[in-house]
Amino acid sequence: MKPTLRPRIAIATGDAAGIGPEISIKSALDPLVRDICHPVLVGNPALLERHAGACGLPSNFRVIDRIDGSDLEAQELLVLDPHCPEAAGIELGEVSADSGRASLAFARAAIKAALAGQVDAVVAAPQNQKAIALAGIEFDGYPSFVARETGVGPHDVFLMLCFGSTKIVHCTLHVSVREAVSLITRERVRDVILATDQALKRLGTASPVIYVGGLNPHAGEDGLFGREDLEIVKPAVEQASADGIRASGPYGADTMFHKQGGDAFIVMLHDQGHIAAKLQSRHATAGLAIGSPILFSSVAHGTGHDIVGKGVASPMAMIEAISRLASAQRSSAGAGDRTHRITRVKH
Repeated sequence: MKPTLRPRIAIATGDAAGIGPEISIKSALDPLVRDICHPVLVGNPALLERHAGACGLPSNFRVIDRIDGSDLEAQELLVLDPHCPEAAGIELGEVSADSGRASLAFARAAIKAALAGQVDAVVAAPQNQKAIALAGIEFDGYPSFVARETGVGPHDVFLMLCFGSTKIVHCTLHVSVREAVSLITRERVRDVILATDQALKRLGTASPVIYVGGLNPHAGEDGLFGREDLEIVKPAVEQASADGIRASGPYGADTMFHKQGGDAFIVMLHDQGHIAAKLQSRHATAGLAIGSPILFSSVAHGTGHDIVGKGVASPMAMIEAISRLASAQRSSAGAGDRTHRITRVKH
């Protein structure tokens, strides 16, 4: 592949019947995005044309089968075709098995391009879990999907929610609280701390400071409200600290977010992080899957079936996600290495 001055970002267009294609096109057209990276839409070209027409957006696409660098300077919007022709006839605004299958096909094609070194990172529009379930496909969120597609254990890729300068990482995600508690072991807590430290460094923070939240109220209050924080979380934090990672905790999840000077917060449970993120940033939160061999981000809002085709969906979260990954790639290439070799995070 010919070297380029700007990183290549694949935009997987998400649920085929939702607002994903609309915000993907809007993001790829955004002047800031086009200034900092080469955006490549990944989706069915005919479907994208239908969404563009309904929303009054330009549809001057150049369809390609492989990203080899020769088309990156084209004025048209590049569309990597994942060859999913059934997506062309999907009814906009309807939840269906076809839309679920197609949306995962788009994400899979983008991940494949990243693994092959054709793109430097992937940003994905939102999926609809009901549509995917109708297709009979197991799916509990992008992190585990990225893990399976990249050959990593399904519980070894973690979600980092990003908005502004705040980053929140989840030790567990889309499982019941009962299962989440069983997944929280010393090894897993240490793994999420390590993945967070490595991700922050990859994003340009040389010596990250990480605050780790507890599982129980008040981080267990020295065993008064459960011993998991004393016997699992605290030893994992101490081990990570002994290994040179600037991690501390556990802190009560209800007060931890007031702490200053940290580069990331780690929470044990889904709602401990998502409630904080969505209260502070309702429509501009992006999710970064960390611990996988590729840079993969997604937006943390829904598929907006009620506003499909109206042209009113905001691409703000996607533009922020693209900007964050583009900046990370540019920073990592500061020494002049434009190959962006993929390395696997080892636990």
